[in-house]
Amino acid sequence: MSTDATPGPAAHPVPAPGPVPGPVPATGPSGRRRTPRGTPGADRPAHLGLGRLYLRRFLRNRLAVVGVLILLLLVLFSALGGRFTPYSHTDADFAALTRPPSALHWFGTNQGGNDIYACAVHGLQRSLTIAVSVSVLTIALAAVIGSGAAYFGGRVERATLAVIHFLLVVPSFLILALVSHRLAGDWRVLIVVLTVFGWMPTARIIWSVSTSLRERDYVKAAEFMGVGPLRVILRHIIPNLGSLLIVNLTLGVVATVLSETALSFLGFGVQTPDVSLGTMLADGAGTLTSAPWLFAFPAGLVVLLTVSMTFIGDGLRDALDPTSVTGSAGGRR
Repeated sequence: MSTDATPGPAAHPVPAPGPVPGPVPATGPSGRRRTPRGTPGADRPAHLGLGRLYLRRFLRNRLAVVGVLILLLLVLFSALGGRFTPYSHTDADFAALTRPPSALHWFGTNQGGNDIYACAVHGLQRSLTIAVSVSVLTIALAAVIGSGAAYFGGRVERATLAVIHFLLVVPSFLILALVSHRLAGDWRVLIVVLTVFGWMPTARIIWSVSTSLRERDYVKAAEFMGVGPLRVILRHIIPNLGSLLIVNLTLGVVATVLSETALSFLGFGVQTPDVSLGTMLADGAGTLTSAPWLFAFPAGLVVLLTVSMTFIGDGLRDALDPTSVTGSAGGRR
């Protein structure tokens, strides 16, 4: 006599719960998980550093790369161009007054017999020195004043903004012209004057951005640990303005070149026997029909310098901004 055995729970084991089936994430050759294509940051491998990421975004902008190449050529021309001519910007060839470009004088000569090629080399070097110096000093001054006003707040902030707004409405160009003319057009004095009257717009922008940075957790943590105000500003606020400072530094070179050129063109900037691109433009402005090379060569250098710096500034802005076209995944210019 036999009975049917009823299967118990052990006869049909219940499978252990596992992960919900879904798409298997793709991995690279090294086994690293990749972000699905089409999501932000999909073109950024896990091992790619921030500097290399910015560089790759910058190189996507073809105009920015062209700007870098043009700027490098201009710097090389100003640094090494004088080795290819026996003349300096002060030498005069009285046997060749106002001569067009030739084998002896590549860019021609002016009314005093000065070689335009040698003057262009020295003038570009002088304009670059003034522009870069003023841009660096202006950004440094604006960063400290703007971020300091935002950090301290209260009366310090109100007083600083009152000074900035007052200086913004003052006719600074007239003051620049009077001061530089009174001091005989020394290019060193011109750097100081352009810096003193050029930091306000950038400081206003930095202040507006720093008002949000002063409320960040890392700033509050530094204050809680007893870090001094100056150290907080220099170590925790200004470094987080890096992208803004870099872009304004680049575009500030363009603004300074134009300001120096305008002042020198009007006779208030660099004075003879020194030479800048502005003084060369002033000398050639009256001879556009009789001796066009006196104006054409310095004007071409000014255009190339301003265009190259503008392209570089746009490229840096796009590379440092993750929401821009080149900063987004797969973006192309």
